[in-house]
Amino acid sequence: MIDRSQVWTGDVNAGAGGGPPAGLRVGLYDTTLRDGEQTVGVVLDPDDKLAIARALDALGVDRIEAGFPRVSDADREAFRRIVAADLDAEIWGFSRAMPADVEALVELGVRFTVIEAPLSDGKLAAYGLSREKVLDRIATAIRAARDAGIHVCFFGVDGSRGDRGFLREAYARAVDAGAAEIAVVDTIGVATPEAAARLVGEARGWVGDGVPVHWHGHDDFGLATAAAIAAVGAGASWVHGTVNGMGERAGNADLVEVAMALAALYDADVSLRFERAREVSALVRERSGYALEPWKAVVGETLFTRESGAVASQFHDPPAIEPFASALVGAQRRLVLGKKSGIDSIRIKLGELRLDAPDEAHADLLRQVKELGVRKKGLVTDEEFRALVAGA
Repeated sequence: MIDRSQVWTGDVNAGAGGGPPAGLRVGLYDTTLRDGEQTVGVVLDPDDKLAIARALDALGVDRIEAGFPRVSDADREAFRRIVAADLDAEIWGFSRAMPADVEALVELGVRFTVIEAPLSDGKLAAYGLSREKVLDRIATAIRAARDAGIHVCFFGVDGSRGDRGFLREAYARAVDAGAAEIAVVDTIGVATPEAAARLVGEARGWVGDGVPVHWHGHDDFGLATAAAIAAVGAGASWVHGTVNGMGERAGNADLVEVAMALAALYDADVSLRFERAREVSALVRERSGYALEPWKAVVGETLFTRESGAVASQFHDPPAIEPFASALVGAQRRLVLGKKSGIDSIRIKLGELRLDAPDEAHADLLRQVKELGVRKKGLVTDEEFRALVAGA
């Protein structure tokens, strides 16, 4: 459970209702190594994937989807290495509802897997499949995996745009064939939080309380975190996501962001060691070769960096200007100088750098800092500030 003493949200959420009950255990399923790698231009080799899997395990992720072995020899090798690493997390595979995909998992000794099939009429038309054909594929693949001793979660691709009657039939067929769990999937990120809750609630009714329901969502309308939380409130036991929300198009739900919201705002029980969140975020970015917006929730570079003079006047009192402690996510608080600095910014930075300047010089230093920030269209570095102080 999260350290509540480091969360400063006040009582605005108390009694608001509509979300997961306090203390609810929510499982975290990471798909960075499969769905996340579908980010345009990202290629992760076996060394990258093993390093990320180890980091996810240290972060406390419950389940790691190690990839889709049939994509390439490199993906198969990465999967082998991850399985051999003897991590604490469950290692999951990914398979289409096709015999060859399942056989590849069996050869690798996979114990857990997602088996996917399209469920929307649009997807079926694109693949040239009939409803009956896809139902047969689902049952055949799941039986083959089950007979090989593999624990299966059936993953209904584009289910959020599917006909409800057909969804019900597909999930029933999957469970009858041996699927132990099901995933409600918003492949194109179109479900509102309310729709996500409705879909999960309906799916639970279709398969019964003994079958755990997952939620897998994307962020095309910026609602992935909200939809995931609504899904949990409706009874989803597992949330899928990726590190930094990476993925195809607008990306997947950001697993760390979802976990932080669940833990800090709803008092849910999640497994993450949040103090490792930023280092894992940085590792995945380094291995994947992409940048991250500095204002990104939980792991953004500027979350605990202050330039505004009005905020600097409160810098000594973190709960006044931040919703949770920087230490909770392994970050450092810092103050920087620039156009938006105030007189307190000068005082604090002088103390931080152990520089001496009389009080009567602070106003002129502030003027110079603001002017330099405007000329640079950026921040004033500590070295530049030292030079200004030396010339004061």
